[in-house]
Amino acid sequence: MRNYRADIHIHTVLSPCASLEMSPTCIVNEARAKNLQIIGITDHNSTLQCALVQQLASRVGIFTLMGVEVTTREELHCLSFFPSATELSAFQYFLEEKQEHIPNLANKMGYQVVVDEQENIIHEVEYWLHTALSVSVNELEKMVHSLGGIFIPAHIDRPRFSLTSQLGFVPEDLNADAFEIFNPQNLSTFSKNIQHKTFIRNSDSHSPSQIGKVFTQFVMPELSFDAIREALRTNSVIFEDKPNSNLRQ
Repeated sequence: MRNYRADIHIHTVLSPCASLEMSPTCIVNEARAKNLQIIGITDHNSTLQCALVQQLASRVGIFTLMGVEVTTREELHCLSFFPSATELSAFQYFLEEKQEHIPNLANKMGYQVVVDEQENIIHEVEYWLHTALSVSVNELEKMVHSLGGIFIPAHIDRPRFSLTSQLGFVPEDLNADAFEIFNPQNLSTFSKNIQHKTFIRNSDSHSPSQIGKVFTQFVMPELSFDAIREALRTNSVIFEDKPNSNLRQ
């Protein structure tokens, strides 16, 4: 068994709320500097920047979970990850079908661009990606798992866009692979109410300096999508609040 340092909640330039510095090249360079072995790409309601990040990260030995941070009908956020480009593409079609295409006003709401390795803009999403999908959290979970994916309700203890803020409770029939905690001081309370589940922490990075400042260690025999999913299901993770002192902040 080996410990793998993971930060699996990272936004790119595609998310309207993220810094335009968050290009795939910048993210991979920062992840490498912070000694991350696993990163997760989770733009709001779009997967279009995942493939390039995976390509660049693989060159330097970093494993990329290709995913998305989905806003459900209840306006709560969920992280969803997929095993290959095939499932990711199918889910991208699902996202575009289930989201109302409200025009994005980039100057007010933020730019939503896809860039290449040299940071040239190759595409701009014209509809606002923060708009909620027309599916419930339970419907989303079933769709993600039908594609062999990993489903994690995001920052469940935050006062906005979380299970607790939007529903006030965690549905008993919600088949989550894990739950993301924002404040580690809330872990004891949630672990009493949500038993036999794994809790993880991530940076929810929107700018380069945030990458890897919060992470979780996965204890696994190998580095693969299946091994990550199994580690989540068996609670084979370790919380860390801060990177090692010898890493660049």
